[in-house]
Amino acid sequence: MTPMTSEGENPQTTASPAGSAKRALVGRLSWGLADQAASSISNFVVGIYVARSLGVTAFGVFSLAWVTYGVVLNVSRGLATDPLVVRFSGAPDASWRGAVARSSGTALGVGTAIGAVCLVAGLGLGGRLGPAFAALGVMLPGLLLQDAWRFSFFAAGAGRKAFVNDVVWGVALVPAMVVAARVGSVAAFVLAWGASATVAAGYGYLQSGIRPRMAEARGWLREQRDLGYRYLVENVSLSGASQLRAYGLGAIVGVGAVGAVRGAELLLGPFLAVLMGLSLVTVPEAARVLRQAPQRLGKFCLLLGGGQAAAALLWGGALQLMPDRLGEFVLGDVWHSAAQLIVPVTLAVAGAGLGTGAAAGLRALGAARRSLRSQLFASACYVSGGLGGAAVAGTVGSAWGVATATVSGSAVWWLQLRSALRERHHHPIPEVRTS
Repeated sequence: MTPMTSEGENPQTTASPAGSAKRALVGRLSWGLADQAASSISNFVVGIYVARSLGVTAFGVFSLAWVTYGVVLNVSRGLATDPLVVRFSGAPDASWRGAVARSSGTALGVGTAIGAVCLVAGLGLGGRLGPAFAALGVMLPGLLLQDAWRFSFFAAGAGRKAFVNDVVWGVALVPAMVVAARVGSVAAFVLAWGASATVAAGYGYLQSGIRPRMAEARGWLREQRDLGYRYLVENVSLSGASQLRAYGLGAIVGVGAVGAVRGAELLLGPFLAVLMGLSLVTVPEAARVLRQAPQRLGKFCLLLGGGQAAAALLWGGALQLMPDRLGEFVLGDVWHSAAQLIVPVTLAVAGAGLGTGAAAGLRALGAARRSLRSQLFASACYVSGGLGGAAVAGTVGSAWGVATATVSGSAVWWLQLRSALRERHHHPIPEVRTS
């Protein structure tokens, strides 16, 4: 029986099991980095294009729709794809395909249900926000299904397919954004963004040959309820905290402040995009490390988190040297309000990057209670720091409050991982299912 090999691996040239494993790991991580690069570029270009086209206030409205999408995305991930990654990474093909059909069907169902709510709410709101939220509601099923394919491919170790899918989304974005710019409304940009994602979602079906089974979503939720509902609360507390901070900042300071914060975040877009989709790569790899060399899990997580934090700090330092002329070229009128937030936003991203290393370890261990506890603490700090800082010192105060909260939350993540690793020696927790 011929052993299965990972993407890009040639069994005839494998020098040793250890060397083969390292090359396979590097290959999977490389495709993960390539995929995140494609995702980062798409998100960055969309944000910059919309900021330059709409101005700071309308860009704030677009940012509120973007933040709302983040909440719904994390609902879908918690219920549908996070359990898939934890329990079916490296599983036999038949088992993986069955799980993907149910998982992607669950994601599609979440998008349809919450999309209908957004559509109705948007039609009732009117004004500037209403059309943007109505457009988001229409586009949510395609957006969530595209994300589900990415998770599915990484769970199978097929990162190349995820990368190609994101490239398809990026290519489809170009004509869609041109059309949206001619219309010139926030809703048009939301529709263009979502429509291009739907194109990529359709291509994901062709890549996998798997039909999402919405009818089996209830069975998937029942099977994965021990992890899924905890991950749901954990994920929603993360994105919900961002949404509460955005809405609160808009109420306390003004919608323009939301646009300024989003503009500063765009400057660190490559790292924020990596953080948002980090579990696509890190949780499957952490699960593999746990099965193959459990004593190395802590070191793997430390290298992962420390590397991201260092990279974010270096990028933020480079942004501090950016001339105003270049900043105005990139962000237009948004630059002047965003530039003063670069330092605190950089520290916040670095703190979050450090924490994701510990979060990946807790997910791989299946320590859902500990990861939930950590995320709830971090989210509470995020909201209180962001809104408390806004009340005291406006937009800048909110940014510094979030930076302080993120670093504090990272410390809690690492304390919980250390405790979970100690517990595992006495109470091993099997998490990988193959049927």
